[in-house]
Amino acid sequence: MVACSAGDGSLRPVTRPIYQVKADFFKTLAHPARIRVLELLREGERSVGELIPEVGLEASHLSQQLGVLRRANVLQSRKEGSTVLYSVTDPRIFELLEVAKAILTSTLAESRQLLAELEGLEFVERPAPPRRRAAR
Repeated sequence: MVACSAGDGSLRPVTRPIYQVKADFFKTLAHPARIRVLELLREGERSVGELIPEVGLEASHLSQQLGVLRRANVLQSRKEGSTVLYSVTDPRIFELLEVAKAILTSTLAESRQLLAELEGLEFVERPAPPRRRAAR
């Protein structure tokens, strides 16, 4: 939180507007590897070693993406021996992913229907317009 002068010499906290907080949250999710991690964690907590083959990133890149999700409080981690296990902090994230899937499915279904209609159109050739005679 940032403080700014209230004009009377006192400081008051300045908070970010909720739309900015929401935008930042969606920016956190805005990476294919992060979405894939969340999809995999739906099945339960996983280690980096278990996530690597499923996400398709090198360990260092995957760790960076996990760090982004952890700093945003989307993921939590715990140690079990020398293994770090990751899980989501709030299972409602899975509901959010389901809603996104439903919206995309609906949009794609509409596009598919439009494409089918376009492919089904038959174009009739028009006769060529009569040729004009050249002026003499």
